[in-house]
Amino acid sequence: MMTDPIADMLTRIRNAVAIERPFVDIPTSHEKVGLAQALQREGYIWDFEVVESQPARTLRVNLKYGPNGEPVIQEIKRISKPGRRVYRKVKDIPVVLQGLGISVLSTSQGILSNREATSKGIGGEVLCSVQ
Repeated sequence: MMTDPIADMLTRIRNAVAIERPFVDIPTSHEKVGLAQALQREGYIWDFEVVESQPARTLRVNLKYGPNGEPVIQEIKRISKPGRRVYRKVKDIPVVLQGLGISVLSTSQGILSNREATSKGIGGEVLCSVQ
């Protein structure tokens, strides 16, 4: 049994970027799909798709690299953990690298980046930060 599937997803992405893989396959869930949508909206991944496979569906995330092969995702780290949840109000949402990175939040309106959550005026649980 896995206690933190979001941390597993982030670790799989981190490892795939380290060896310059074009994509990474992850066991799927609604929360992981929402996180992938937020990363795509902010331009950190090309796209993603849910692949029907056995024994369960798989989320395939196509990673993005720059023109010289440098990874777009330099660092991706888990903030809120099962043992210590981190919630922030809209005025306290963390800014990553003075706006060059993003924080991903789980809100009442879905999983959003810090820019989207601030523009909608809602806070939530800070899932991870991406640089």
